[in-house]
Amino acid sequence: MDSELGQPATAVDFPRAPRIITVANQKGGVGKTTTAINLGTALAAVRKDVLVIDMDPQGNATTGLGIDRGAIPYTSYELVMGEATVEQAALETQVPQLDIIGSTVDLSGAEIELVDTPRREYRLREALAGQVGGYDYVLIDCPPALGLLTLNSLVAADAVLVPLQCEYYALEGVSHLVRTIDRVKRALNPGLEIQGVVLTMFDRRNNLSSMVADDVRSHFGDKVYKTIIPRNVRVSEAPSHGKPVLLYDLTCVGSQAYMHLASEVLKREHATA
Repeated sequence: MDSELGQPATAVDFPRAPRIITVANQKGGVGKTTTAINLGTALAAVRKDVLVIDMDPQGNATTGLGIDRGAIPYTSYELVMGEATVEQAALETQVPQLDIIGSTVDLSGAEIELVDTPRREYRLREALAGQVGGYDYVLIDCPPALGLLTLNSLVAADAVLVPLQCEYYALEGVSHLVRTIDRVKRALNPGLEIQGVVLTMFDRRNNLSSMVADDVRSHFGDKVYKTIIPRNVRVSEAPSHGKPVLLYDLTCVGSQAYMHLASEVLKREHATA
């Protein structure tokens, strides 16, 4: 099948829809938002209907998909607070078959406002229930923290995708996230699973990157995707142009890596169907 972006790709038929995948890591600067928007773009390129939900008050996924944060009528804040529906908040992007529910700094107030709210951990899950049937995949981009916004994202999800930067303290940081996922699974969302761990910002010129990759694979085994996202200047440049890297430069190694990652995600989804 030819993709919308002109890149030959093989789509895997997958009967269940939608699947909700939260992209999470409490550490910042690991390629979390970059992974969310480019994985979403790659899935859309193989004819999947995708919704990205920006649950980070910084709103980088929103601007990274070319949306003006100052012109959004309804955001993920209104969604979580019960003031807007998915249909009202979802905006079309420049990527065919990819919508986004954007975020602004207002979302940071939700952390405080939800503290005394009944079923505070379930607000996003309840907002999405029965409202996302038009999508094959919902990708939730979390803030770099393990607060109520991330907790809501984990409770709403079927699976978690963990971007992990190839640096010295990578495993130490992600172990805390894994413990949190386990607690959420036991207490709030029994169906939650780790879809996979993706190694990001890999520099083949740096021996440390290879050492970290080996350590992560020995720790997580086959949960680690075969695809590795390399350090790539085109990936870094794309957000400043309000585009996913697949639109900014389809032929660069970063774009090709995200296409391969999407293929792996689909195959894993198909295997668990």
